[in-house]
Amino acid sequence: WPRFAPNRSGRFEARLSLVEVVESPSVLLRGMAGSRLPVAVAHGEGRLLAADAAALDGRACLRYVDGDGRPAEGYPANPNGSAGGITGFASADGRFTLMMPHPERVFRTAQHSWHPPEWGEDAPWLRLFQNAREWVEEAA
Repeated sequence: WPRFAPNRSGRFEARLSLVEVVESPSVLLRGMAGSRLPVAVAHGEGRLLAADAAALDGRACLRYVDGDGRPAEGYPANPNGSAGGITGFASADGRFTLMMPHPERVFRTAQHSWHPPEWGEDAPWLRLFQNAREWVEEAA
């Protein structure tokens, strides 16, 4: 598993950033691959470091992207400095997801300063919690 190290900026970073959900085995992010979503960031240690990066191939599940949708390498689009903008990983079976952004802070549109009208009351991150509930119900 990777570990979180201090941000390259050396500071606590708190802002809304743009991430892309990457195809992965994550149960929480099922059906969300390809989505580019704003997410709350609030951490001082969010840079992902892995001793064996090859062992994590195909398990990255979130990455920071710039306004054009390209993986963000530079600051401030990538607030922690992780290589490739990677900010989340899933276990091989998808049951565990490790991420540093905080989707629990932006799952309702009232938590955003602006949102497209078609979102209604629920922001797209609500799907993460719906996926968790569905997985629990399937497993029961």
